[in-house]
Amino acid sequence: DLISIQDIAHALSLICRGNGHVQTFWSVGQHCICCAKEAAARGLSDRMVLACLLHDASEGYISDIIRPVKIYLSNYLEIESKIMGTILTHFGLDDLTEEESCRWKQIDDEILELELKTLLHGEENREVPKLLSVPDLAEHTPGEIEVRFLQEAERLGVYGSDR
Repeated sequence: DLISIQDIAHALSLICRGNGHVQTFWSVGQHCICCAKEAAARGLSDRMVLACLLHDASEGYISDIIRPVKIYLSNYLEIESKIMGTILTHFGLDDLTEEESCRWKQIDDEILELELKTLLHGEENREVPKLLSVPDLAEHTPGEIEVRFLQEAERLGVYGSDR
């Protein structure tokens, strides 16, 4: 009952990707919006677009830990999985198939590759997969991202009091 789209949008808009090791402030919320837009550009269902928008929602409650470190924190992974399961249940996404989960993870990875190339020093020559969307990589305030995140959630049927 404590899961809230407003809390998720607010927190993710204030958490910087890559533990702050990026050229400009780039929030987890903005990353999630880009993932959702890519899912929509691929013609995936609104359900999958919502899964992409919420794929990092647990970080709104337990923060973000960069991938190279996260793999060594088994207890963190357990906690993250439990919180993510609760979030998915809350938003009616707890029955995602293995294939659906693989799809949002692929989009997450592909957007990450673009972020690394664009936002990390020394990665300018990184090869990135072809995307169907044009991710907005401009710097935005956390307030702008929070509003955009909530607008996208509402477009997908998640309202102020959630589903």
